Amino acid sequence: MTARRRGVLVLLGIAALVFASFATLDLRWADFLSPGALRQMGEFGASFFPPEHSAGFLRKTLQAAGETLAMSLLGTLLAVVAGLLLALPASARGHRLARGAARLVLNVLRSVPELVWASLLLVAAGLGPLPGTLALALHTTGVLGRLFAESIENAAPEPALALRVRGIAGPQVFLWATLPQVLPQLLSYALYRWENNIRAAAVLGVVGAGGLGQMLSYHLSLFQMHESCTVLLAMMALVLAVDALSWLARRALTR
Repeated sequence: MTARRRGVLVLLGIAALVFASFATLDLRWADFLSPGALRQMGEFGASFFPPEHSAGFLRKTLQAAGETLAMSLLGTLLAVVAGLLLALPASARGHRLARGAARLVLNVLRSVPELVWASLLLVAAGLGPLPGTLALALHTTGVLGRLFAESIENAAPEPALALRVRGIAGPQVFLWATLPQVLPQLLSYALYRWENNIRAAAVLGVVGAGGLGQMLSYHLSLFQMHESCTVLLAMMALVLAVDALSWLARRALTR
């Protein structure tokens, strides 16, 4: 079977799954797009404006934004370190038993979403930014560890082989032969995950993990829409700022 025919079969399979999804779900588009529903959505959206802009509330929102940013940054840094430590045995060049164990750990960490990790850690660590930071670190370790391992596997083996022939030990081989090849890609992966974690950190606050998400959950529960609008705008501004910073950093790395 040619590659083109296999590609056509894959596309047909995906199209069949999409059609089956629409056929089996009770989506009720007519109710969703009815004049009454659209009017209610419009009234609900209008209730958020104007946003709360008092000095005291803006200061409180800024502090929560800083907490969300710190959670995402610290969680990502912890994940970079742990992911790299697990990526070394998980790469194809490691020992078979260690490779299997490391990949199993990475799969477990990656398969549990951040929100579930945060809910579990809230029982042990209580409310606040600590469970949110650890939840981000655990899930991101699984993601980055897998990406780091694949980058190490794809590195050219010739520089490492040349050092081993001269009797240089394993850690030095990685530092001087493999790491320089994959470092730009590792940094790019880490920055991209930081972008995702800034969004996840805002969501984790909904379960009591601190930051803007916790503020949003609190004000929405009290139907304080103007305050909720300010928190939502702060979330958007923070995500856009981190996205722009990460894009500039990745662009500088690829030059």
